[in-house]
Amino acid sequence: MERFLRTMLDDLVQLALRHGSAVLATHLKASIKQHGSAKLTAVTLRMVEQASTLAAAVPGSDHRLGLWFRPLVTKRLVGEGIHTLGQLVAYCNSHGGSWWRSIPRIGPHRARVMVSWLRRHERTLGMKVDADVDTRPLAPASYLENVVVIGGSIEAPLLAPFERLAIPTALSGEHGTNRAREFEFIRAQHDLAAVHAYLNRYRDRPPTLRVYTKEIERLVLWLVVVRGVALSSMTVEDCEAYKDFLKGPVASFVGPKRSRASGRWRPFTPDGLSADSQAYAVRAIRAAFAWLTTVRYLAGNPWSAVTDPATVTKEVSVQVDRALSADLWALVRQALDQRCGNQLLNETPEQVRQWRTARAAILLMGDSGLRREEAANARRQDLRSMRHVAAAGAAKKAGEGGAAQFEIWALSVVGKRRRQRTVPVSAATVRALRAHWIDRGENFDAACDDAPLIAPLVIPATLSARAKHGNENDNRDDDSAEVQTAGDDPAQAKRAYAPDALARLVRRGMKQRAGELLREGALSHDAHAQLLGTSAHAFRHTFGTRAVAREMPIDVVQRVLGHASLQTTSI
Repeated sequence: MERFLRTMLDDLVQLALRHGSAVLATHLKASIKQHGSAKLTAVTLRMVEQASTLAAAVPGSDHRLGLWFRPLVTKRLVGEGIHTLGQLVAYCNSHGGSWWRSIPRIGPHRARVMVSWLRRHERTLGMKVDADVDTRPLAPASYLENVVVIGGSIEAPLLAPFERLAIPTALSGEHGTNRAREFEFIRAQHDLAAVHAYLNRYRDRPPTLRVYTKEIERLVLWLVVVRGVALSSMTVEDCEAYKDFLKGPVASFVGPKRSRASGRWRPFTPDGLSADSQAYAVRAIRAAFAWLTTVRYLAGNPWSAVTDPATVTKEVSVQVDRALSADLWALVRQALDQRCGNQLLNETPEQVRQWRTARAAILLMGDSGLRREEAANARRQDLRSMRHVAAAGAAKKAGEGGAAQFEIWALSVVGKRRRQRTVPVSAATVRALRAHWIDRGENFDAACDDAPLIAPLVIPATLSARAKHGNENDNRDDDSAEVQTAGDDPAQAKRAYAPDALARLVRRGMKQRAGELLREGALSHDAHAQLLGTSAHAFRHTFGTRAVAREMPIDVVQRVLGHASLQTTSI
């Protein structure tokens, strides 16, 4: 303590020498020269303290966050790999107005305070916070009202997704040259209304609606910003020009994946479109124009005279190589069981429960062959248990006397093309689901429960999460709301994972467990590389290949997987 106080005293004296009066500086220098260090009386100590307050510390880009922010805020930022003020500015600039959404418990109010503080100190930081790092991010409930009239130049376009998009009157298509002059079957006054009428056909098929919306909004943005043509005035030449655009979109249309509420959202990703994706886009647009022609909104379909982009017909269209081998699948199951049963390192009980959620999802897809949408939408009331009596010979072979009863679980799901099918559910999957339901605080054996088989355990206190889980009327800022568990509200227990969120949970768990197994020496480098690239759909392939290897009839595998074509199952 004495050494600490002496250091503090030396620092105060140096500040007083730089910022104090000439008389005080002369006195301190004489004292240091005579005694080796400054000897202060009560009066000179007060003068030194007053002089030291004149030296105001200023933030620098290399300063650690802990020097300026509270410990809890610093801990959350450091958890995302942000250690210095310079890194924080760079993170904000790279993520735009929604930068705070990926950081736990940093809500819009706290984000506004931090961004405002960074902007006040841009000169001393030597870094500038981008203008589009909005200090007041839009809430999901209100951003639909914030319509953007698209336009601008090709180099600096004004872009917005379909739900916020408005088209300038001159390009609205109200007087398009390809508009039908006879009675129209739809009440669309302009192109955007006609397109919405077309997309409304797929309101009950969310995956199809999502991909069709993406293709058509890309076309509309290109028409307005780049081509300067209304959709209902397109010619064959415009169609061919858009085909060429798909091969290499301009830089202003390309950007990393961002929220559709973000001002940095862009219609194309940096990876570009493959030849197959380009061909799919042309087919989707041609089908939309064909419908608009059928309902007499358009006089003709210019895309009918346009050929699809050239593609290579693949010998094997299904990526069966993603399926896990029998040994690797067994290792993954064993590793998940170990992680779900033990609390390792600094993991919290909440993290262990998340592992049990991931295990239930992986087993449901790997032992039943479900798609991720089917696993996310599966309900408890559709899972049934049936007791069967084994033949006496089979029971004797199993080492039992007489006939024996065994339990079979079956799940009814609705898959592609709105077709319902029944799939088997293994005993291991049922045990994993029971453990997950215990974590949720729910009764797995409740009859006719319409709760999802797999549901989020924690509901983040973000505006988007509250809107999704029925709390959209809660006007508190994110950082003033507490994270809720699913069991806090019975209505929240009925909320399922979004398919993409469930897939992210699975992929994140597989990557983490693959790294741990490699460090433990239980995994080869080739197997490690495969697990790193394992997606949720890979477990469906794993089920199919294992079922065939165990001599399940091919037509049975087809029905369980829900394939429309036996050729796909045969591959």
